[in-house]
Amino acid sequence: MLALVLDKPRSYLYAHADEKPAAERFDIFAGLLQRRCQGEPLAYITGLREFWSMDLVVNRHTLIPRPETEVLVEQALARLEPGPRAVLDLGTGSGAIALALAGERPGDRVVATDISRDALAVARYNASRLDIDNIEFLSGNWFEPVGGRRFDLIASNPPYVADGDPHLGLNGLPYEPITALVAGKDGLDCIRDLAREAPAHLNPGGYLLIEHGYSQAEQVASILAGQGFTDIQHHSDMAGIPRVSSGKLA
Repeated sequence: MLALVLDKPRSYLYAHADEKPAAERFDIFAGLLQRRCQGEPLAYITGLREFWSMDLVVNRHTLIPRPETEVLVEQALARLEPGPRAVLDLGTGSGAIALALAGERPGDRVVATDISRDALAVARYNASRLDIDNIEFLSGNWFEPVGGRRFDLIASNPPYVADGDPHLGLNGLPYEPITALVAGKDGLDCIRDLAREAPAHLNPGGYLLIEHGYSQAEQVASILAGQGFTDIQHHSDMAGIPRVSSGKLA
């Protein structure tokens, strides 16, 4: 936060540790520090979050991208064959998943949807800042904006927290958009919707990849199998916890 206020890199703070900030700068820093002490996430205070080696603009209209979502990006890239492919990111938020995939595969056609126009505005701005131009941003709920189009891979980090989960009051979550977090009594409502509708929007042999909660892997596998997906796999984060599940359309 101090580096932000001084408009200097963090290395400057170490090299000038004995330097006293001007009074007006210190007052601004004190205000930011108070917001942080009240629990506001650092990413919202600074307006930036690093994801997949990209600095993404974020605000209270978007979820803050998290490291486990990079697992989804890794697994998506592993499943995309060479040559131009069609990719769909549902509930794009800040655009993190779509931007990571489009940046790694500039020849692909990536579509990103979100029901929040405010979130889409942030995603479009991030694409412009990063000079990534192979993404089509569409406003609407889940598959609604894409009509009858089909894709080789569909990825999503949907809401997956159960209504009333005590975690919603911790770790800065009260500051994040509740509609991007909560999905019914068991947290699986959105995942059920995605799994049910995805086959109509996948090419034969296409993949669906979904991020989910730390204890939901087996339930998600059952949901995917019930909609005809095969080769269902779980993919773990750095702590060894399965946080992404994938399935292939036969």
